[in-house]
Amino acid sequence: MNNFDVLEDRVVQLLNKLKENHLLINKLHSEKSHFEEESNSLKTQISELKKENESLRMANSLLGSKESKAITKRKINSLIKEVDFCINQLSEIR
Repeated sequence: MNNFDVLEDRVVQLLNKLKENHLLINKLHSEKSHFEEESNSLKTQISELKKENESLRMANSLLGSKESKAITKRKINSLIKEVDFCINQLSEIR
């Protein structure tokens, strides 16, 4: 083999590696997109479960759980204050 043949073989090997790397990069980009979608889906599911958990806690406290009664009272008082504030704001506008 002469130098040209050796150089040609090396160039072919490098081109093959480059092609493999491009294929791998494309595969990894695809996997990344898939994992991002899955992550977003899981975040949404977590958020929904947190809301459901809060609703269940509220229902439990309304049913008589002693430890949650104080929390429920605070939330109700907070909601009443917000409604009063809104009513006052609307009264000032008129």
